[in-house]
Amino acid sequence: MGAGASLSICQSFSSIQVRHTTNKVSPELQFSREGSTFGVPLETLVEDAKQCGVPSLVAQMVEYLEVFGLERVGIFRVGGSANKIKELRQKYNQGEKVDLINDGDVDSVASLLKLFLKELPVAVFPDNICSGLLKTFQEHKINTTECIENLRQLLSCLPKAHQNLLQFLSAFLLKVATYSAVNFMTLENLAIVFGPALFKSTRI
Repeated sequence: MGAGASLSICQSFSSIQVRHTTNKVSPELQFSREGSTFGVPLETLVEDAKQCGVPSLVAQMVEYLEVFGLERVGIFRVGGSANKIKELRQKYNQGEKVDLINDGDVDSVASLLKLFLKELPVAVFPDNICSGLLKTFQEHKINTTECIENLRQLLSCLPKAHQNLLQFLSAFLLKVATYSAVNFMTLENLAIVFGPALFKSTRI
């Protein structure tokens, strides 16, 4: 589902930006790593990736949210506890074991995932890709064959670590959207809340 999922999410994100001018849980769900994890390049973090070529803390947070958060009303839109987010972020950065089941909650973990993405030194969609996306959606209708092919070519230009993370997040967010009748988070709503975390270019 990787490429198709990424295209679907990418189309939702880009349409929002342009319009505004712009599972079974593991027993402990614990993660530990030496050194900082927030604000670190993806290429550095994936060196110890154990799943899908994405940073381990991302895999852990997504696994937690798939188990406990899919039916949470307003997931990713409702903010979590500032203190809990700060505490979890500090634990990750200090390489401590993080037990999301006992130490986290859905809204705080969802907020932490967005914070991780926002603090990446290079956005999931770097500036040069943002420019290409904007041009594509300005020149082509969103569902045309040519538009989709251009999107595929742009996504193939992403660094491998960024491609892996985008595919992983896309599959997860599509799953979240399938519960929109319960959580009220359609793809469009998810695009609104995730756009700022994935696109940092002033051109968008």
